[in-house]
Amino acid sequence: MLEILNEYKTKVWKEVKAYLVDPEYHELFKVSSGFAGEAKRVWQVVREYPERQGKYLRPSFLMLACEALGGDSKKAVKTAAAVQISEDWLLVHDDIEDNSLKRRGGQCLHRKYGLGEALNAGDILHMIMWRILFDNQKLLGSELSFRIMRELNTVLTRTALGQGVEMDWVGSGKLKITEGDWLFIADGKTAYYSIVAPLRLGAMIAGASKKELDKLTMFGLYLGRCFQLVDDLLDVTGDFAGLKVKGEDIRESKRTLILGHLLGRVKGKDKVKLMAILSKSRENKTKAEVVWVMKKMEEMGSIAYAKIKAKKYKKQALDCFNKDLGFLKVEPARGNLLKLVNFVLERDH
Repeated sequence: MLEILNEYKTKVWKEVKAYLVDPEYHELFKVSSGFAGEAKRVWQVVREYPERQGKYLRPSFLMLACEALGGDSKKAVKTAAAVQISEDWLLVHDDIEDNSLKRRGGQCLHRKYGLGEALNAGDILHMIMWRILFDNQKLLGSELSFRIMRELNTVLTRTALGQGVEMDWVGSGKLKITEGDWLFIADGKTAYYSIVAPLRLGAMIAGASKKELDKLTMFGLYLGRCFQLVDDLLDVTGDFAGLKVKGEDIRESKRTLILGHLLGRVKGKDKVKLMAILSKSRENKTKAEVVWVMKKMEEMGSIAYAKIKAKKYKKQALDCFNKDLGFLKVEPARGNLLKLVNFVLERDH
């Protein structure tokens, strides 16, 4: 599976890397050439997350969807690069909002360089994303390139809305989390952004019909929900080999489905203790408190409950792939796409 991801990472990284430089093509930038040293420092911070390189899951989904529909993946490479850059700037801002410690095996940008420089780097990456999408006109023409922009804009807006609502729930101390509440966040922050959008964008470039795009949307929602549940489960049960810190969702008091189940089951002194822990800031939660919450999640069946839900969405995703996505028929792309789907459903890191 890693061979497939690395194959597309190599192609897309080449495109991403080409944009991680000062845009000297514009007349406006020539007047500031005397500040080359300072600008070099800024670009060092900007490039850090992209250069650490994640799995490139989203660009791989995008390129494979295009190829499986018989499209030319060379025409999809800029869109894939823009989607990858969108992940990088979103992670910069997300890490700041959550005050996270580590990202892709290194310190989070705001902890390494300070809040201001991290925010600025995220802003520049955001601008680079739109620049890539604008340059897409050379490959796709104006009409399709603007459809791509509109699609990604819609999804990113929904992602930011989901993040904002989740932060509001944490800040206001909302503790009653229903499955519907979780779905609102999971669909917005994960399913649409990580799965649905890449698949739809790749398919749009290959000329997919509205009916085909609608089927991809349903498949992506099932897969994305499972993806989020697996991520939540790994946070409390996984071994990240130093790449991430276990129990981060608890430290950040994130309203996961696992936590929502626990809050509905725990009673008496344990409930009082749990609510007291969740009301604390990240810095004030102790390691012992985080471990206690994880143990309660196990004891009260919350982890088992999330595993059952994950299996349900896994079955729905695979059934949908086999029954409804027959139009993704070009090999080896279809086979590789299924391998990628199984990787998402069964990953352990």
